[in-house]
Amino acid sequence: MLNIMELPMSTKTLYQWKCFSIEQEHHQLPDGRNIEFTTVKHPGAVIIVPINHSGDLVLVHQYRPAIKQWILEFPAGTLESKEDILNCAKRELAEEVNLKAESWQSLGELLPVPGFCDEVQYLFLAQGLSETAGELDDDEVIEVVTMSVNEFEQKVLKNEIQDGKTLATYLKIKMMGIV
Repeated sequence: MLNIMELPMSTKTLYQWKCFSIEQEHHQLPDGRNIEFTTVKHPGAVIIVPINHSGDLVLVHQYRPAIKQWILEFPAGTLESKEDILNCAKRELAEEVNLKAESWQSLGELLPVPGFCDEVQYLFLAQGLSETAGELDDDEVIEVVTMSVNEFEQKVLKNEIQDGKTLATYLKIKMMGIV
């Protein structure tokens, strides 16, 4: 059997767009087989759970062109080149909901689509919120929505919150006893 070390270790970029790319490379599977595998390369992202002084959740009602509809989700965004993860979370909170936080807590990570993408989503809890100035990206259309935990859970039951990263992050804060 051919050893992966004997293969020319090459990565071929099939497509590059902004900070994302589609790359094909040789890979050895755990059973020893060698394959060519195509991966969407992603710089990573942050997801922020802002909880205000009343204990309400701050979400965004955002238009998503890929699915041509509005969805409710926690504020989130893509890491810029060599950007510190916490600084990205602070930037996104300001940009999307015009808030800053006194207290930040890391909640772990998610792997949203590991079957074909290497994206890691870094989760944060933001508390001690106050207003600040922020500016949306050119392609964002967002309305800020505040709701109680009960309202959030009712929207989940009614299938009005469908965003996977928001649902997974909420499950995490629920299991941690934060809400």
